[in-house]
Amino acid sequence: MTAKLKTKDKILDVAESLFAEHGFNDTSLRTITSKAGVNLASVNYHFGDKKTLVRAVLNRYLEALMPAVSDALITLNCNETFSMKQVFEALRGPLMALNHVRPNGTSRFMLLIGRGYTDVQGHLRWFITTRYQESLMLFVDSVLKASPNLSREEVFWRLHFTLGTCVFTMASSKALAEIAHNDYGQKVDAQDVLDQLIPYLAAGVSAE
Repeated sequence: MTAKLKTKDKILDVAESLFAEHGFNDTSLRTITSKAGVNLASVNYHFGDKKTLVRAVLNRYLEALMPAVSDALITLNCNETFSMKQVFEALRGPLMALNHVRPNGTSRFMLLIGRGYTDVQGHLRWFITTRYQESLMLFVDSVLKASPNLSREEVFWRLHFTLGTCVFTMASSKALAEIAHNDYGQKVDAQDVLDQLIPYLAAGVSAE
């Protein structure tokens, strides 16, 4: 690995940890450069500005996740019919595979996405919906195929309610895990969260 790539990856690793812990808004470039042991010129050279750095941190996961989601949904759509739960289950494998992208990658990605929405990072939503539009449309079309009685308007609202549920769960994942452990003696990881989340979301989106 060249020195330039090593510096770039170091900045990404430090930024990811700080963004996950403190959020995007409350993490300054000065804090990132101090922790990474680099100067501001290095960040500017590799990323240009903080918005681009935020996108780069998320894109390490998205560039692995979204093609895998598309492949899973294409395979699912080879079936003549399928359930809403199967649509959401198609996301499980790609999400869990993020643990191979980075250590504890699934939980870290879910937390970062939650941070992105609760911190009102509008540019991040724009980035995701434009760069990965094809994958997102395939997901919407799969939802419509699973519940053909729903109109596109109804799907629009239900998927936004779904997103809200996911964002709250992701942003609160650490606190929820502590409550589950203290109140129910249950040790919760990303797989356990998906076990609880997928049936709930599928039932909500497909409700009469």
